[in-house]
This record gives sequence, C-alpha cells and structure tokens, in this order.
Amino acid sequence: MVRAQIALLPEGRRLHLRDGPIDLIVEAWGSPANIEAAYRAAADRFVTVLDELCSELSLLRSATEPDRCTLNGVVARRMHEAVVPFSDKIFITPMAAVAGAVAEEILGVMIAATPLARAYVNNGGDIALHLAPSESFKIAMIDRPDRPSLFGTATIVGADPVRGIATSGWRGRSFSLGIADAVTVLAPTAAQADAAATVIANAVDLPGHPGILRVPANDLQPDSDLGPRLVTRHVPELAPADIAKALDAGEAGALSLAARRLILTAALHLQGRTRLVGVDADRVAQPLSAPAPSKAIAHA
Repeated sequence: MVRAQIALLPEGRRLHLRDGPIDLIVEAWGSPANIEAAYRAAADRFVTVLDELCSELSLLRSATEPDRCTLNGVVARRMHEAVVPFSDKIFITPMAAVAGAVAEEILGVMIAATPLARAYVNNGGDIALHLAPSESFKIAMIDRPDRPSLFGTATIVGADPVRGIATSGWRGRSFSLGIADAVTVLAPTAAQADAAATVIANAVDLPGHPGILRVPANDLQPDSDLGPRLVTRHVPELAPADIAKALDAGEAGALSLAARRLILTAALHLQGRTRLVGVDADRVAQPLSAPAPSKAIAHA
C-alpha cells in the first residue's frame, strides 16, 4: 500500500507532500529542469522520513539529555541538536523541533540535487528557506489558524542569516503551555526556529489566572510527549495589564535567546498586541490590515 501522497497543486508550481501527520508545501524557483530535479529529490526523500521517525518515536518523546544523544536518524539527531540549548533548564523533548527539522531535511536534498535561485519547504507553518544572494522572500504572519488574520510581515533577503521561520501558540496544531496566540521566530535554521518558538510561546503566560483553562496533555492525546503537563485550551478576554504581563514574560525569554544568538527575531502576539524582540526586530512590519501579499508565504 502506498501511504505517502505526492502531487503538484492545481496551479502547477507547488508540490504537495503528505504522509500521516506530515503535510508539506514545497516551491522552488529555477529552470524547469532544475525545478523538476528538485521536486523529484524531495519526493524520493519524503517517502522515507516518517518511518525513520517512527522507528525512534519513544526516544523522540523522551526528555532531552543535553550531554548525550542515542538517536540514529538524520532528522532525529537534528531535532535533538535544536532542543539541547534549552534542555538544562526546562523539560523539552526533540518533538519540539520535529516540523522544522523535517522541512530542513527536504529542503536540503533539493538544493543538494540541483542549483535553485530560491526555495522553501513549509511544514504547517514551520518553514525552511533557501535563498541565492540576490533573492528574497516576504513572510506573512498569521495570528491564529482557525480565524486567520495578519499581524505582521517580514522580508528575508539572501544576505540575512535567517533560514528558518516557525510559529507556535495555544491555538496551533501542537499543544502549548502558554497563552500566546502566536509567537513567530526567525532563526538560522528551521529546527532552531521551531524549538525556540515553542519555548517562547510557553513563556507567554499568566500562571494561576482563574479564567485560563488548562488540561493534562495526555487527556487529549494519550501518547503526547508532554504527558500530564497542563496545556492551554481556553484563554478569556484579558485586561490590558494582564496582556502586558504575559508579553513581558515572553519577551524576557526571547531576549535571553536572542542574546545567545539562538534566534534573530521574535514577534509575540496576544489578543491584538504584538511585541517585537531581537537584533533585527525592525525587519518585521506591523500592524498589517491588508490582505496577504500574493507572493508571501503565509503561515500560523
């Protein structure tokens, strides 16, 4: 039985790769022959990724040990490497970087196979980028997947060190310990961005607030790597002071990561308020009320 689904989208430019929980949109720019070669390489590698991850799933769902890695797979080890910088202070598993690490792997085989002007692999909003020196991307930041609206844009140019973008928040497809609607991170790699977005989104919080509903993760998903830890399921309308307090907590965490060069920029969004953090925070334009630019990569 063929499990993976591989097809060009109807407009004929983008490649859709889906296998179980992994759902990728891939786009490349170059000559027709080079694009075809890149997409073929992406498809060939994609069909092996999920089985590789599943073969080590119990380890990937276990707390990361900063001083040793017993994982074997290329993607699994990339996941471990991305979360190690956080593992001595908080509970974190390699699963915090899975989407970004998978996106990186597929992009890597594409650019190894053939020259491309630019390309991206979008794994549910966690994006790996390739840019030639003269190329650029515009990214549209979306605050929630269930009722998308834009809260900012970012332009990445070839000379930038940014090659990964990720977003985390309590409304997203993964569980969050915090209350951020969205935290978007720009980082050197997609796996690093994925892990950092998770950590910062967890930090945007109001511990003990009576109106916030939290549920053990394993009540919602028995095999969750978070186990009995409480994840956010509802956030009421908050007072301005509470929004500021939660964003202050997230900003402190983001500033620490920026100082360690683990991230370059973060945009923290909660109930209509956005806080920008990082050495290149001025790259993020906001607020944004117009529709997403037609050439932007939109994600939540």
